[in-house]
Amino acid sequence: MGRLLSEENPGIVARAETADRADDASSESLQRLLLRFGGVGGFVLLTAWVAVLGEIRIPPYGIPVSLQSLAVVLAALSLGPRFGTLAMLIYYLIGLLGYGVFYEGNGGIAYLMGTTGGYLLGFIACQPVIARGIRRRDGRVRGWLGFFFGVLAGHLVIFVVGVPWLYVALRFGTGDESVTPWNAVYEGFIKFVPLMLLKCAAAVMLGRVAAPWAMSRVW
Repeated sequence: MGRLLSEENPGIVARAETADRADDASSESLQRLLLRFGGVGGFVLLTAWVAVLGEIRIPPYGIPVSLQSLAVVLAALSLGPRFGTLAMLIYYLIGLLGYGVFYEGNGGIAYLMGTTGGYLLGFIACQPVIARGIRRRDGRVRGWLGFFFGVLAGHLVIFVVGVPWLYVALRFGTGDESVTPWNAVYEGFIKFVPLMLLKCAAAVMLGRVAAPWAMSRVW
């Protein structure tokens, strides 16, 4: 009977199949939307949590060391260039408004104008660099070495923004004339290279598993 109806009414069958495809597409779009905005909110909370609970200060300039940049990199790998940037921008703006989402519950414009303000801007700037760096032109994830260099490039962006800001904040913000560009480079970057490489390796191990799935469902 079903075959007979399909032969006699091909238009009805075609419309039913079209409706089914439309329903599937609508369901997939809703799932993608929920994953995107759930992921944005989740990484805002994760970045804030790691900042508030998981940092220590390295003397003499008090630059915080934590796993926060690992959370920042994973945001790019999981959410892609647009939504990773959105997550870090929201995190930055929440802190700018005075909420305690930065180191030890700090927030506000005065904190952002201090020595770590550039690194926090780097969290935003590094998102498209990482996301595009680990993805081939055909949409596939790069190999292990290419993936590592993509993640490393993102970390370097954070330092490229953060170190000059550190120098300006120390040299002109505090009026300490003994501070030199080399001081800022050494204290704000070179000291962190070993930990940075470890975090890059951790991000590669986690990202190589998560990124292929995220690229097809979230990005």
